[in-house]
Amino acid sequence: MQQVAGKSGAVLRIDLQAVRGNYRLLRSKLGTAHCGAAVKADAYGLGAIPVAQVLFDEGCRHFFVAHLEEAISLRPHLPETAEIIVMHGSPVGYEAEFLAHRCMPVLNSLEQIQAWRNLAAAKQTALPAIIQFDTGMARMGLSAAEVAEWRADPDFIRGIDVRYVMSHLACAEDQSNPMNRQQLQRFQQIRQLLPSAGGSLANSSGIFLGPDFHFDLARPGAALYGIAPVAGQENPLFPVAYLQGRIIQTREISAGTTVGYGATWQANETTRIATVAVGYADGWMRSLSNRGIAQIAGRDVPMVGKVSMDTITLDVTHIASEHLQPGELVDLISATNTVDAVAGKASTIAYEILTSLGARYQREYTDGKPDGKQ
Repeated sequence: MQQVAGKSGAVLRIDLQAVRGNYRLLRSKLGTAHCGAAVKADAYGLGAIPVAQVLFDEGCRHFFVAHLEEAISLRPHLPETAEIIVMHGSPVGYEAEFLAHRCMPVLNSLEQIQAWRNLAAAKQTALPAIIQFDTGMARMGLSAAEVAEWRADPDFIRGIDVRYVMSHLACAEDQSNPMNRQQLQRFQQIRQLLPSAGGSLANSSGIFLGPDFHFDLARPGAALYGIAPVAGQENPLFPVAYLQGRIIQTREISAGTTVGYGATWQANETTRIATVAVGYADGWMRSLSNRGIAQIAGRDVPMVGKVSMDTITLDVTHIASEHLQPGELVDLISATNTVDAVAGKASTIAYEILTSLGARYQREYTDGKPDGKQ
C-alpha cells in the first residue's frame, strides 16, 4: 500500500487521461455526428470544470448541464466556442440570464417556449434553443397533445432558432428492449416538424445501439466516466474514478464479539478488524453494510458491520500487518473493483455511486491510469 500526504480520510483520484480515451472511443462510433458531453451534477461527481476542460481539448463543443446555476458556474472556465446547454430549460422569469451567461436552454414545455419567444420579441432577434419531445419517458419534453398544438399554430416557434430537436431514451442499456425502436420511430416522426434542425437522441448507451440512433448530436455522460454502457456486456471503457480510504486503526477481537451499530456482525473466531475513514457522509452507501468489499495488497477483504457516518470496518485477519498501519490506504473503487461492481453490491446503479461521492475526499487529478487497463 502507499501513503499519501494529506489530512483527509480518503483520496479520490480522477484519471483525466481515461476521460479523454473514453471520449475518443465514443466519438469514433458516431461517424459524422457530433459528440457532446453531459457534465451535469459536477460531471457525475468527478469535477465539471477539469472534466469539461479536457473534453474541450479533445474537440467537444456541446456541454450539457441540468440547471442554470451549473451553467453559470462552468461558463468562465470554457472558451466562447463552447456551447453550454441547460437541459431543464429556464425557470420562468430567468430567461435573460441565459443571454448574460452565454448558455442555451432546452425548452421542455409550452410555458418555456412562450417565455423564450417573448424574450426573442423583446430583443428583436431569433434566440437559439433546443426543443425536447417526450417519446416515452413521460418525464420532460413536449407531449403528444402539445405537439398537436404546435401543428395547429404557425407562430409556435416564431423568434426561436431551433438548433436541435431532442428526446431521451428510457431503456438504451438493454439493447433488446423493443422500446428503443418505438422511441426511435416516434422521434423520426417528430423531426418532420423541423426537418432543418439537427437531431439529438443518443445518450451513452444509445451510442451503442448503432447509427440509426446517432442523428446529429450525441450526449454521453456515464460512459465518459467509465460506467458500463450495455447491460450484460464487457465494458469497453477505461475506469476513471479510484477511491482509497485511510486506515485509522486496527484491533484484534475475540470470537463472539460484535462489530458496529446494531451488532449486525459477530466474529466466529479471533479476528483482526481495520477501521477506515470513509462512511455514508462521504457517499459510501449504507446498503454496503456487511456486503461490500475493499482491497488491500491486491486481496479482497469484506466489510463487516454497518457503514457508519464516518467509518467502515473490514475483516483483515489474513492481511499482513505491514499493510495495516495507521494512514495506509485501502482500495474501495479500483480497476478490479469497479464502480459498477460497487453499485452491484450496494443494490443500486453506478451513476448513484459516483454522484454521491462527497466533498471530504482529497481529490487528485492525474494524467495516467494508476492501475487501469492501457
